[in-house]
Amino acid sequence: MDTGTHLVIGFGLAGLSTVDPVVASNSTAMTAVFIGTVLGSQAPDFDTLLRFRNNAVYIRNHRGISHSLPFVALWTLLITGLLALIFKGVPILHLGLWVFIAVAFHVFTDLFNTYGTQAFRPFTDKWISWNIIHIFDPFIFTAHLVAIFLWAVHLAEPSFIFPLLYGLIAVYYVWRTTAHYLVEKKLPLKDPDYRAGDKYMAIPTYNLYAWNVVKQNEDGLYTLGDLRSGKLRWIDRVKCDIHPAADASKNHKDIQAFLYFSGHACAQVIEKPWGYEVRWSDVRYRHRKQYPFVAVLLMDHDYKPLDSYIGWLSDDRLQKRLRVDSY
Repeated sequence: MDTGTHLVIGFGLAGLSTVDPVVASNSTAMTAVFIGTVLGSQAPDFDTLLRFRNNAVYIRNHRGISHSLPFVALWTLLITGLLALIFKGVPILHLGLWVFIAVAFHVFTDLFNTYGTQAFRPFTDKWISWNIIHIFDPFIFTAHLVAIFLWAVHLAEPSFIFPLLYGLIAVYYVWRTTAHYLVEKKLPLKDPDYRAGDKYMAIPTYNLYAWNVVKQNEDGLYTLGDLRSGKLRWIDRVKCDIHPAADASKNHKDIQAFLYFSGHACAQVIEKPWGYEVRWSDVRYRHRKQYPFVAVLLMDHDYKPLDSYIGWLSDDRLQKRLRVDSY
């Protein structure tokens, strides 16, 4: 989920903690738990600081080990230990439980997005992305805001508001999971060009009843479209280039980082007077007729790197960033 949603979830879990009689009856414990749930709901994303090193390191590691099973325990211990030092005599087991819930809930909700996490490390370093909930879900965010408002103006007790909120959230997740399963199951039936071996992926959008669709066939062709009101529409096709320059680009650290993260990367090679522009795009992220999540490597005719970029940029900004015309 996005940072704002994780933040309101932190406040929501703080409200939910009032169902714990030990927390509700102890003002010191309540303060410590409130701070702990907010910090815990943000902690796995502290790896955002990797941006200060470079984009390749950030993309390779964001939502990686920081969202893994060992780090769920580590974040819990660090935050609980810090708060126990600040709030003397706090019931540490209850504090640790609510911090753990906040950290674990953060990782759990991120599994439902398209970006994905490596939540099951150290057992596997596979990126897990279930494509069920959009990274910013209006229902989840708004429901938390309403619940927090009701709590803030004392219209109802938090011990009533937040169990109800998370009961509704649980039902919502079940509904979205079921909807996603049914949508993907029906996609081959809606596609007049379906062939055996075609693979379909339904990707959530802001609209609860609209999905972006990615089809991959055995020839390496990606077909992009959307599903609106039950109608499937194809809007673009991307053919992955097979070229020595694309193979050579895989030795560069930026391309390696991109391919490590993306399981749906497609290379396109453009010959230039000075060499080659190899652009790897993640076809899951199509925006305004472009694929802005890219890793681009410029190479001379001997496949030696000239410049590179990895991250999110439009075509125009990317050309300026790489100074393509200056070579």
